Amino acid sequence: MSKLTLSIAMGDYDRTRPIHDGRVPIDGVDPVTMLLSPEEMFFRVFRHRAFDVSEMSFSSYCVKLARREADYVAIPVYLSRAFRHTSVYIRTDRGIDSPADLKGRRIGIAEWQLSANVWARGILEDDHGVNPADIHWIRGGMDTPGRPEKIAVTLPEGVRMDPAPEGATLNALLAEGHIDGFIGPRWPRCFAEGHPHVGRLFGDSVAAAEDWYSRTGIFPIMHLLGVRRSLADAHPWLPGALLKAFTQAKALAQAALADTSATKVTMPFVEDNLTRAQALMGPELWSYGVAGNEAALEAFLDHHHRQGLSPRRLAVDELFHPATLESYSL
Repeated sequence: MSKLTLSIAMGDYDRTRPIHDGRVPIDGVDPVTMLLSPEEMFFRVFRHRAFDVSEMSFSSYCVKLARREADYVAIPVYLSRAFRHTSVYIRTDRGIDSPADLKGRRIGIAEWQLSANVWARGILEDDHGVNPADIHWIRGGMDTPGRPEKIAVTLPEGVRMDPAPEGATLNALLAEGHIDGFIGPRWPRCFAEGHPHVGRLFGDSVAAAEDWYSRTGIFPIMHLLGVRRSLADAHPWLPGALLKAFTQAKALAQAALADTSATKVTMPFVEDNLTRAQALMGPELWSYGVAGNEAALEAFLDHHHRQGLSPRRLAVDELFHPATLESYSL
């Protein structure tokens, strides 16, 4: 039997490179892999269904699934996870000394439905009593004016969101003081360039995230893996084969990270940070599957619904292909 030739879009991560370079094969599949940025991948997959298998925004997938418009079915492979206390940026000259000071402020976002923004708004609401309706949202492109939402969304009652002025970027608005802050998965360029009046709301974002994790047990999920629903229906073995291969690829990345004979990433203090993270989170820092990730999945689905993105509250057992929810044992 000939193998399936499938296009696979994913980010360039240590946990995906073994798929891209062929060290980890996918049973029954001849992959044509593409390493792309999240913005390009998600635009092409949700607007044009461009790939057979693709990394997907958790939020965008839930929007489509709740509307019964999902052309892809998810696999519990979490290619991107991140604590989002790093994602809230402020003007430091506006008297914003605590999260509560965001109430009534003008805060920029690139898109309402970005997974990182769902998590950040959830943290602000649950931990600090700052509801989405307490903020005046300004939507636009970070460095290019006029960024569109990938998926049309309906805002919750009471939430105000206006477009950035024509021709303006969020980076420029923040740098020039026309907005009071920014929330998003990428840092604004003016912050990276050392603007004297732009900083993070959580000055010690690592300590804030560690405290949050110790209380919630949640390591936020940003991206899933998805396969065309029609392909999964035609080839019931495919979702399990993808889960198997991507799990093996992640295991190689984790082994390399723990091999400190010569550091595999271009970053000092790798051993110290790995030890610190494992002391907090246990030996398995980046688990796939549903088991052990229930708290993160349930919290995200709660916030997604409350923030107006899913018209009904999704259940965890709706998210993933059934073949990926159980495995054999010896």
